[in-house]
Amino acid sequence: MFEVTIKQHFDAAHYLRGYGGRCEALHGHRYEVAVSLVSAQLNDIGLAYDFTDLKAHLKAILARFDHHCLNDLPEFAETNPSAENIAKTIHDHLKTALPHTGIRFVTVWESPDAWATYWPDSAPGSSGV
Repeated sequence: MFEVTIKQHFDAAHYLRGYGGRCEALHGHRYEVAVSLVSAQLNDIGLAYDFTDLKAHLKAILARFDHHCLNDLPEFAETNPSAENIAKTIHDHLKTALPHTGIRFVTVWESPDAWATYWPDSAPGSSGV
């Protein structure tokens, strides 16, 4: 099994509805995002997936979020833009853009010491837990 991973960032504000603490107030983060794809095979030139292509897809998705209040976006109108929900939303956008790839995980860091990872149940190597 082969795995390729890229990392990019975006800057955005958000607030957590119903949190009951400081994070219920509007605040911002420089979010870091890592995406990992897996493949059982390499293509004819020895790549599991082209980094440049993957970076372009992720960049297009993150451009929707960059320098916005995430709560104002349709994706988060009813769902809190927590790191967990941001990771799942990025996964869902990537799955639409790359339907025949094995997305292993999407990780979103709100800070250098706090992050959340979404693993789809269908990812190769996923235990489905």
